Amino acid sequence: MVTAAAATIAVTSVAFLVFYNRPDAAPDPLAAAMAQVSTGKSGVLLEQARQKVILEDAASATFSVTSVPKVTSNPATSQPGTGTGSAPIVPSGPPPDPSSAQGIAYKLLPDYGFSTDQFGCLDDLWTEESGWRYNAENPSGAYGIPQALPGSKMASAGPDWETDPTTQIKWGLGYIKEEYGTPCGAWAHEEAYGWY
Repeated sequence: MVTAAAATIAVTSVAFLVFYNRPDAAPDPLAAAMAQVSTGKSGVLLEQARQKVILEDAASATFSVTSVPKVTSNPATSQPGTGTGSAPIVPSGPPPDPSSAQGIAYKLLPDYGFSTDQFGCLDDLWTEESGWRYNAENPSGAYGIPQALPGSKMASAGPDWETDPTTQIKWGLGYIKEEYGTPCGAWAHEEAYGWY
């Protein structure tokens, strides 16, 4: 066993010396390999993801409040760990004020195939993202209640996307369904990565 290990180390060392001391060899084989990886498809995707995280982090640090939101009491509280798949607890109290953004979202949940027990996660998500303000702006270009990036994406839900909470909520619920399956799925991603 010791002889085999010693032989492996010796062969590896000789191979390294031969490769490293070749006249046509790159001065730093590791740098050459890293350069090759960074120009490949995986390297490009990795760099794009890294840049996105950097921009989102910088944008979240400069988030500005443009108005005071009308916030109703939280109609649902979640168990610890809701973001990891636990079911939210739905209180026995009434649903949110129907005229509030939260009330509009609560009423629209079934239209997107979500039960109202998903509202606690949605409330946590959009409270974190925008405070439920239809005019919440982020320097990154994210806008509105769901913080669409860019905000103009919400035009697919209606031409009044800049000022109508209902249009923004409809777009946001459609986005959540397509990307995360449920509001609790989106909230779990938000908790894990700081964005959704």
